[in-house]
Amino acid sequence: MSGVDAIRDCLDGAIPAILATCSAEGEPNVAYLSQVEYVDDAHVALSYQFFNRTRQNVLAHPVARLIVTHPRTGARHRLLLHYLRTETGGALFERMKAKLAGIASHTGMSGVFRLLGSDVYRVLSIERVPGPALAAPAPRRSPLAVLRACSESLNAYTELDELLAGALAVFERELDVRHWLLLMLDEAGERLYTLASRGYGASGIGAEIALGEGLIGVAARVGTPVRIGHATAEYGYGRAIRAAAADGGLLDALETEIPLPGLADSRSQIAVPIRACGRLLGVLYAESTEDLRFGYDDEDLLVACAALLGTAMRLLQLEAHAQEGAAAPAPPAAGPAPIADAAPLTVRHYAANDSVFLDGQYLIKGVAGSILWTLLGDYVALGRTSFSNRELRVDPRIRLPGLSDNLEARLILLSRRLAEHEACVRLARTGRGRLELQVGRPLQLVEIAAAEAG
Repeated sequence: MSGVDAIRDCLDGAIPAILATCSAEGEPNVAYLSQVEYVDDAHVALSYQFFNRTRQNVLAHPVARLIVTHPRTGARHRLLLHYLRTETGGALFERMKAKLAGIASHTGMSGVFRLLGSDVYRVLSIERVPGPALAAPAPRRSPLAVLRACSESLNAYTELDELLAGALAVFERELDVRHWLLLMLDEAGERLYTLASRGYGASGIGAEIALGEGLIGVAARVGTPVRIGHATAEYGYGRAIRAAAADGGLLDALETEIPLPGLADSRSQIAVPIRACGRLLGVLYAESTEDLRFGYDDEDLLVACAALLGTAMRLLQLEAHAQEGAAAPAPPAAGPAPIADAAPLTVRHYAANDSVFLDGQYLIKGVAGSILWTLLGDYVALGRTSFSNRELRVDPRIRLPGLSDNLEARLILLSRRLAEHEACVRLARTGRGRLELQVGRPLQLVEIAAAEAG
C-alpha cells in the first residue's frame, strides 16, 4: 500500500498538522493546521478557516509542504502538495465541518473555529520524517473477517422485523461497539425516526430528528459518512425537558417528543447512511466513550455493513410486497371481548399530526399514529381484530404515499412502542403480512380535530 492510503490514520486531527507555504515573492510561512481530510489515495483536503497569510500564499503559489503525525505511534510524514480548488458545499465540506466542530470542542475553541471551505490538494509525494516512533497497536480484528461474519449473520434473517431487531446485536458482537442507533427515513424524506437501539438505558424508539440536524441528520442529508473523534457540542443532541400534556390542552402544549438516546460522555461518534438501489433508507449510528475509537478502517467497514443491511432490508421489503399481492385481504373477524368490568382506556387522537395518547400519555404520532387510530376505529365500530398489510397499504384513512416502502417499518415501530408503553393494546403478527390487534380493556376513542386543537 502506498500513497495517502498508507498514512490515513495520521489525518484524524488528534495532533495538529504543520503546513508550510511560500508567497509569490519567496517569503516562507509555517502554521499549525487543525484538520487534514482524506479524499482518496492521491488527494487530501485542508480546512480553510481564515483569510490569513497561509491562504494568501496558497492562492499566489499553489505548492505547500505538510507534516502529519500518527496519533498513536508518533511517526511523522512529510507531504508535497499542489492546490487544486476550494469546495464550500457538498459531502466533503459537510464532513469536514462536522469533524472541525469536534476538534474545536475538544480544544475549547468552539467560538473560534469555523470552516469557510475545503481546500483540495493533489499529493505529489510522501516521505517518512526520520525519528523514533512507537510500535503500531495490534488491530482489533481483521476487517474482512468482521465483514464476513456480519454478512453471514444479516443474510440469515427472513423477516424485516427480525432483521431490524437483530442487526444491531450483530454489529455490537462483531465490531465490539456497545452503543448503536438505527434510524429510518420517513415517507416525506424530511425526517429520520429511530427504529432500533442498543446499549442505552432508554430505547428512544420513535425519536425523530430532521435531515441536517446533528451528526446523524448531516450524514443523511449529504449522503456520506460523518465521523468525529472528540466530544462536540455543535453536533450533540439536546434533551430538553418539556411540560407534560394536560387533558384538553392546545396541540402545541402536548408532549410529542421522544428523547433521542445518547451517551452523556460520548467521545467518538460515527453516522453512516444506509442505502440500497441508489436510495437512502436510513442511518446507522454508533458512539463510544473512547477518543478516536473510529478510524478510517472502521468507517470503511461500517459503510460496507450499512450497504449489506440496506440491501437485506430492501429485499425483504420487496418480498413482503410480492406476498401481499398474492394473498387475499384478512377477513373482518371479531376477536375476544375485552374485560367488561375494567376501566376504559381513553385514546385521544389529534388530527393535526396524528399523535395518539393513551390515558393522557403520549404514545406515537405521524403515520404510525394514523395506523393505530384506524385499527382501533375498526375494532370499536366492527369488532375487527385481524388485519393485513395489503389492506392497510391502500386504506385512504392512513394516507400513505402511493409507493411507500415504509409500512412494515412503521408497523414494527408501532408494535415496539406499544410494548414499551406496557399498554393494554398490542399488535401481534399472525403470519406474513397478517396482524392481530389485541385489546385488554374497553376503549373510549376521542378525536380532536385540527381546528379544535389549534
